[in-house]
Amino acid sequence: MGVRYYWEDFQVGKRLDLGSAVVTREDIILFAKAFDPQSFHIDESKGKDSTFGGLIASGWHTCSVVMRLMCDSYLLESASLGSPGMDSIKWILPVRPNDTISAYQTTISKKVSNSKPDRGIVKSSYEVLNHHGQVVMTMEGTGFFSCREVTT
Repeated sequence: MGVRYYWEDFQVGKRLDLGSAVVTREDIILFAKAFDPQSFHIDESKGKDSTFGGLIASGWHTCSVVMRLMCDSYLLESASLGSPGMDSIKWILPVRPNDTISAYQTTISKKVSNSKPDRGIVKSSYEVLNHHGQVVMTMEGTGFFSCREVTT
């Protein structure tokens, strides 16, 4: 797989469709048992008795699904140099069994690194919707990408 996306290919204001994924009951329980074993993530009856009224995916599970969508849609074909992290993650609505979630990335700013002109910084916002069109999660984060051409 070759590199298709360099720093120059990110355009401020451009929205990229990252694709979608179905979050199954089995996926929710398996992820939660391994990483976030709160009762409303692993037990349907306890989920029904919770404030959520049913089994829900861990927010970290939702983040992981979106990370996979990011990799499949552009990161694995990019000149990514990693990320220093996310500035915010907001879990707005629960993701429930058999929800199809779709994710979108929008470039909100970009600049060439002052100290390393062979790379640039891209700030992105992410919006995740369920199959009803409701926003279930938002994130903002920063990524580092190699430049196709070095400007001095």
